[in-house]
Amino acid sequence: MSTTATRTIQHRIAGEETSGSSTRTSVVWDPATGRPQAEVVLAEPADVDAAVAAAKAAFPAWSETSITRRTKIMFAFRNLVDAHIDELAKLVAAEHGKVVEDAKGEIIRGMEVVEYACGIPQLLKGEYSDLISSDVDSFSYRQPLGVCAGITPFNFPVMVPMWMHPMAIATGNTFVLKPSERDPSASNRIAELYAEAGLPEGVFNVVHGDKTAVDALLDHPDVAAVSFVGSTPIARYIHERASANGKRVQALGGAKNHAIVLPDADLDFAADQLTAAGFGSAGQRCMAIAVVVAVGDAADPLVEKLRERAQRIKVGPGLDPSSEMGPVVTPEARERICSYIEGGVKAGATAVVDGRDLDVDGGGFFVGPTLFDNVDTDMEIYKDEIFGPVLGVMRVGTLDEAIDLVNANSYANGTAIFTTNGSAARIFQRRIEVGMVGINVPIPVPMAFHTFGGWKSSLFGERGVHGPDGVRFYTRGKVVTARWPKDAAVAAAQLHFPTAS
Repeated sequence: MSTTATRTIQHRIAGEETSGSSTRTSVVWDPATGRPQAEVVLAEPADVDAAVAAAKAAFPAWSETSITRRTKIMFAFRNLVDAHIDELAKLVAAEHGKVVEDAKGEIIRGMEVVEYACGIPQLLKGEYSDLISSDVDSFSYRQPLGVCAGITPFNFPVMVPMWMHPMAIATGNTFVLKPSERDPSASNRIAELYAEAGLPEGVFNVVHGDKTAVDALLDHPDVAAVSFVGSTPIARYIHERASANGKRVQALGGAKNHAIVLPDADLDFAADQLTAAGFGSAGQRCMAIAVVVAVGDAADPLVEKLRERAQRIKVGPGLDPSSEMGPVVTPEARERICSYIEGGVKAGATAVVDGRDLDVDGGGFFVGPTLFDNVDTDMEIYKDEIFGPVLGVMRVGTLDEAIDLVNANSYANGTAIFTTNGSAARIFQRRIEVGMVGINVPIPVPMAFHTFGGWKSSLFGERGVHGPDGVRFYTRGKVVTARWPKDAAVAAAQLHFPTAS
């Protein structure tokens, strides 16, 4: 660890910051300067044990806490997050690299899930059937699972965890969060805000770490459910290992999101939207547009408009108010992205804009917006999730060809179409084999009252996150059949299978 790091980021377990038994640390970089700014402790299995034990100890009382009290705490937490949005956004920008306004956007989208969780009294309503038989009633309701764990990526250090823990906690569970070790500070601050909102100690805990911590959570007998967002290979691993250990799992994987642009589309509007969707947050979004499928005569003018816009983007430090796009998160990320750009050039794609030579004062892990034309399906820049500011344009002749191209891809997280033709849009939305669809909306992330989740290799498990699936994932149903007979003789037991009477 470099001696230039000035602080150590610790776990937060049962309301206290602690290094526990951790003996290993990892660098937290300043992506804008390329220098270490902190170190984060990496959990050993004993630290995970401590966090799970704290959550398990808090579960009986929290699960029996009135739904009204839980709701009041969620309202208080939401208001505290809103009051500290500038502080949280700067924490995110400093460690992730995204610009402050982008960081604010993710926090606002996260708060929408908290607001949805504030309606948990309505969301947890069961069903009641009166007199299903003589003196017999039946009713159903949902109960929490126990200790739930969240394993989240670096790209949205506030929003993605908020897809999970507000729903888990509001439904009566306790929670252990293992955020990315690349930008860990926001998670600790969220834990402090929960405590300030009145959440009892142990209900929300944070352990920092790497694969050691992840495996300890996946194997822990007292963890009932695991939520994950990250790459497809890791999502598959999480799903298989946690499922083998008898846990409920939702694991969201990678993406290669396509946007189809028809010749009738407003090309200026489409180019503006695609530029923002492709290069915002330096392309480090699972819902970023990575591939533009230009149909017919749309291709030439669209590529030119995308070129003009990519070259105008102001790239700089995330904390600089004039910056529109910040650096990528680590030196390894920059090296990986640049190697993909090099590979695209060698494979024969046309580098309309090449971001490798971008020079930003102060160093840092900067890659400029990169635009490729004439991409085909055999190229690595098409097949792999680059997770950087690289936008590829493919050319096809018809809408049918475009739909077939998207449907042939193994990823199926999000997709979009730009058109002024309602019939074409309806054909697209019905035929496309992707979980989240935008019509003239390039990043179709649903609001909190709908479920976020893709298809195919973009989701492992039955449920997506937040919305109705969030309630169902973090609870299990119970059906009660009750009899209070007036006459014991009438209610005499029978040996044959019971039927209504």
